[in-house]
Amino acid sequence: MQKVINYTTNDLTKKVVVILLTGLSGAVGLNYFLIPANVFSAGMTGIAQIIGAFFQQIFGVSVDTGILIFLLNVPVFILGFIKLGKSAMILSFANVISMSVFTTLVPVGEITHNVLMNAITGGVLLGVGAGFSLKLGFTTGGLDIVSLLLSKTTGRTVGNYMMALNGVIVVVAGFFFNWESALYTIITIFTMSTVVDAIHTSHQKMTAFISTAHGKEMRMALSENLVRGMSAMTAKGGFSDTPLDVIMIVVTRYELYALKQIVAEVDPKSFTNIVATESVVGSFWSQEQQKQAKSNK
Repeated sequence: MQKVINYTTNDLTKKVVVILLTGLSGAVGLNYFLIPANVFSAGMTGIAQIIGAFFQQIFGVSVDTGILIFLLNVPVFILGFIKLGKSAMILSFANVISMSVFTTLVPVGEITHNVLMNAITGGVLLGVGAGFSLKLGFTTGGLDIVSLLLSKTTGRTVGNYMMALNGVIVVVAGFFFNWESALYTIITIFTMSTVVDAIHTSHQKMTAFISTAHGKEMRMALSENLVRGMSAMTAKGGFSDTPLDVIMIVVTRYELYALKQIVAEVDPKSFTNIVATESVVGSFWSQEQQKQAKSNK
């Protein structure tokens, strides 16, 4: 049996870079754009902002947003360990620690007095970190975990669920503070959700045509790692007349990174044509179904 592909240290390096990027971009988005403009973010970060603002206004006590982000995420990670698995949650937990540390270290400042620009820029910076994290298989914690669970179950986009679940933040911000802040918060959440969907596109399907001289090894590696059906066709090189196998496989954009890694490791000389797929008719397994199939092997 073909062993499961080990994606090398380069894969781990990318994840570490994304974790650091998430922490830094999130901290800058909060401390330089959202917090000075009294605009709230999405998820646990927004809830942490609201709690911090509440303590400041009611009790005159300043509570660090980074510490609140960490504390609020603890119970959510317990759910994540149960539903999403240990590996994803370890990386997600590292993401939250990165966010908490950077938010604590980066001082609060103000670049512009324009509240609309602050709301949009803050949303983009937070969305970039969340989107790339989801793209590599982990989250930024908080409501991202809940959104990802719902997305895996229903097939709808993560961004849509983030918009729906974060509606409560808008209501609380308007009720306890002012409705102008709540309206700008809607802009931030919409911007963040749009950026996340632009980067993490697991709902989009792609079809890969892989021309390789190592068809059997390629099929086994793809089956072991992606748990996807595929079709194999016999072909030959147009100029060399060399016998080839052409493997057609449909994957999500989320799985495209893994597919490229597998193809590069099994046959670096192969040729792969990747095209967008409008729709799929028939059985196309969700990530939960794939996980179940792997556990039954």
